[in-house]
Amino acid sequence: MKFAIALFSAAHAPSSRRALLFAQAALAGGHEIVRLFFYQDGVYSAANSVVTPQDEQDIAQQWRALVSEHQLDGVVCIAAALRRGVLNAEEAARYQRNAVNLDAPWALSGLGQLHDAIQDADRLICFGGP
Repeated sequence: MKFAIALFSAAHAPSSRRALLFAQAALAGGHEIVRLFFYQDGVYSAANSVVTPQDEQDIAQQWRALVSEHQLDGVVCIAAALRRGVLNAEEAARYQRNAVNLDAPWALSGLGQLHDAIQDADRLICFGGP
């Protein structure tokens, strides 16, 4: 089965961990993840500026490792990221900000990427949200 996964909550939220565990289990079960789409507060799960307390699991780092290890398509919604100060080098330069906190393996893109993923996947699985 081919899954598209959308994450709407930050790395410290329980739903982010559940999404990560689901993605790991899906891959271990031989399924395909066509795209991970981080939207709303989910963009914080991709930011490399998130610092996790020492007595907690670093879910943001685990997401980064999963995307890198499995060469997944990890997309961060550009509008949600800009609104929350999550910037790659190109956007930081465009808006004259000196803080870059998003880099590989993540890609900034729009909601069209989520739409495309839904078209390619058998199932869209969403975690978190308002």
